[in-house]
Amino acid sequence: MRLSEKLYQAIAAWAEDDFRSVNGQIEYLLTECVKQRKKNGKYVSDTLDAPPDFDVAQFSDDAPSEDDS
Repeated sequence: MRLSEKLYQAIAAWAEDDFRSVNGQIEYLLTECVKQRKKNGKYVSDTLDAPPDFDVAQFSDDAPSEDDS
């Protein structure tokens, strides 16, 4: 699986917080998505169009870093 470095680092930090490996965290997240789909027939929540509470640009390799300012 190919991930941007920033997304990988975010997942790695989340995994560490949850005492999981990165692979374990990705498997957990995918499992939760599959459970959600089985529960209501949708891949995503009903609030998908709501603005995220984080900056999605931070996960893009093209986004300027704080050091680039």
